[in-house]
Amino acid sequence: MVETPTGCLFEDIQFKDIQVEAAVGRGTFGVVFKAVWKGKDVAIKSIESENERNAFLVELRQLSRVNHPNIVKLYGSCNNPVCLVMEYAECGSLYNLLHSADPQAQYTASHAMSWCLQCAQGVAYLHAMKPKALIHRDLKPLNLLLVAQGTVLKICDFGTACDIQTYMTNNKGSAAWMAPEVFEGSNYSEKCDVFSWGIILWEVITRKKPFDEIGGSAFCIMWAVHRGTRPPLIKGLPKPIEILMTRCWDKEPTQRPSMEEVKNTMSHLMKYFPGSNDPLKLPLQPSANRSGSSSTISTGSHTDNTENRNSFGREETLKSFDAKVPLDFKPSKTATLHADLSRVSSMNSQPGHSQSPIHCTSPVTTTGQSELRMTFSPTAINGIEGTIPMACLKLDYQSQPLAPCPNSKESMAVFEQHIRMVQEYLKVQSEIAHLALRKQELMSELEQDQREQQASSRLIEEHSKLLEDNSHLLASCQGLKNKLSLMKTQSQHHS
Repeated sequence: MVETPTGCLFEDIQFKDIQVEAAVGRGTFGVVFKAVWKGKDVAIKSIESENERNAFLVELRQLSRVNHPNIVKLYGSCNNPVCLVMEYAECGSLYNLLHSADPQAQYTASHAMSWCLQCAQGVAYLHAMKPKALIHRDLKPLNLLLVAQGTVLKICDFGTACDIQTYMTNNKGSAAWMAPEVFEGSNYSEKCDVFSWGIILWEVITRKKPFDEIGGSAFCIMWAVHRGTRPPLIKGLPKPIEILMTRCWDKEPTQRPSMEEVKNTMSHLMKYFPGSNDPLKLPLQPSANRSGSSSTISTGSHTDNTENRNSFGREETLKSFDAKVPLDFKPSKTATLHADLSRVSSMNSQPGHSQSPIHCTSPVTTTGQSELRMTFSPTAINGIEGTIPMACLKLDYQSQPLAPCPNSKESMAVFEQHIRMVQEYLKVQSEIAHLALRKQELMSELEQDQREQQASSRLIEEHSKLLEDNSHLLASCQGLKNKLSLMKTQSQHHS
């Protein structure tokens, strides 16, 4: 038994000590079997051909480095036959729970938030590893396993993981969760995992497959994502969660938050969603139970979970859901929720990104436990469309108008006055920006004119020099003619 620098206990396991029971899935490489080793359930991941040996060695090397409660544990490996012995996830994958279980298991917003927090914790651990951080590169619900009656999430399938210093240009992963810079062939960073996390957050909240509305092959999804299409926004979703989600799938990787920031934000939000440790009532699905595997139907390619459809795709952007979010995002906390969550989203948002506090659409009760309904849909306030116009969100957090109290005329009047002042301020700022842009254009035109004048002056100088050279050549030519004529005259005289 060997202890790695991260504290993992890693063994060279004899295959004869393993009791293999049944095949339960497939990962990025190889087949996954449920087995028993030393009296406990384990998952055995074996390769089917020598072509899969490289992926096997990658996963062995990466899993032997990690030790985190939200990452599947590697117990050891066998040499003959070649296989990995890993922790077994009795509840199967998050994907199966969301989309494949029949009947579907019921879960709450607290469970959804907890799963995404645990995923962020595991990925943040990978990104912070020393001396070389790890990028998973294939985050998706198929590679997120559930244990402890569905309350604990573990990341698996490290066949595509790599060191953060590695230049990565190959398009591994799955189209629906893949960051655009990955399939565009760019050298990409750990922010590709952040993009995938944002898609997963949308998926667990809506319980819908991402980009299912687009249709077509994996190429159609990649083309749509490249052009800026993202999953539709969700009505009824608290603004801080929506802002975090949309920041994560920003097309520009540098504008996405780090996974550490995502983890911290989700940790703060979790206090408004109690009950995440309540066990789920899961249907029996023996075929879905596995660890380190993508799915019994996964092929490890870009077309995982992408059904063949007939259309090439539709619009560049998708509309918001007409139906409200299926989960109950109605936290049972006090009235401090509004200001608290607003502050979190504003503090964590990067400049240039939309920010918005949560708005109260029903009066706060006086029965001890106050209740706020958080909505995405704007409401009209005295003729003002939306509680806070999106333009206001471009301001610094301190300058943004606070949401008014619907029951106070004075509060509404102050709010409307603040909105008008903001609009006037933004109008002046827009004019200043326009004039600055015009100044840049005029400066560019002036520089162009100066370059043209300089070029013209050079041409005139070159022309004058050519005329002068021509005069010298003509004079030299005439002198030579005179000498030739003299020589002919002398020659005739001598004759």
